[in-house]
Amino acid sequence: MSDKERTAARDGQFPNPQPASKRSSSRVKRPEWLKIRIGAGPVDQRVREVLRDGSLHTVCESARCPNKGECFGRGTSTFLILGNACTRDCGFCAVPHGPVAPPDPGEPERVAAAAKRLELKYVVVTSVTRDDLPDGGAHHFAATIAALRHELPDSRIEVLIPDFQGKRAALELIAAARPDVLNHNIETVSRLYPTVRPGAVYQRSLAVLTYFRQRGFPTKSGMMLGMGESDEEILSAFSDLLQAGCQILTLGQYLQPSRHHLPVERFVAPDEFDALAGIARGMGFAMVAAGPLVRSSYMAEGCAEILGEKSSTDKLSANAS
Repeated sequence: MSDKERTAARDGQFPNPQPASKRSSSRVKRPEWLKIRIGAGPVDQRVREVLRDGSLHTVCESARCPNKGECFGRGTSTFLILGNACTRDCGFCAVPHGPVAPPDPGEPERVAAAAKRLELKYVVVTSVTRDDLPDGGAHHFAATIAALRHELPDSRIEVLIPDFQGKRAALELIAAARPDVLNHNIETVSRLYPTVRPGAVYQRSLAVLTYFRQRGFPTKSGMMLGMGESDEEILSAFSDLLQAGCQILTLGQYLQPSRHHLPVERFVAPDEFDALAGIARGMGFAMVAAGPLVRSSYMAEGCAEILGEKSSTDKLSANAS
């Protein structure tokens, strides 16, 4: 981390700079700013109907996203492919861990059909992690992108991919499918990986982002805060992401999905998220979304504002590190 970044954290650009060990625990009452909207209404019901008709999963439901009601109410969702069970068992994630089934060959077409019924102009597709598959599910991702291109040629596609264990052939398959935005979350700071993301490797995730940025893709990553990270570690992660070529950053509050998951170490106030967003923009990120309820795919269509015309990455390239 540079002297400038350390000064920013020390001199008040963080509202409450202090070591993680001195912050409040998850046992305090959830603050008012974390009230979650419950979905209701005809648009919400239509999204659920379309998903049910297609026998499709969403990360909104499987990961217990706090924005599910809002996003379904706007007629959007984030598709979760390759099943609803993950081969990893991360301490923060609500997606089930357990036995997995072979990829469903009809799923890509059903995702595309659902996206068309919902008239999505910006489609986000993610997946569970499938370390059991030789390609990690990369072929299935590519098939889904191709199906979406066929059904919605004018829509943009963002993929939120796992690390594929760093396998070059898998990354090449995704690159060849040409998504409009490549998203891969680092989730947390390097020190917390053994606890938060067992099975993942911090440097490997950075290398995934570097691979796609070097090939001209707009790149995006996200972090959860409130898991015990320090302010200095947050800024160091920002620097690492920029060095890896990441251009779009999302920051949100970690919320414990159940008592079996990692506890929340603290609740990060909205003004601190605002301060972090300002610092991140000043460091060189082209776009930053930060707030207690921000998630990686929340309001993802906002990326279109800086993409300009379809397939144009000039604005992003100008801000690349």
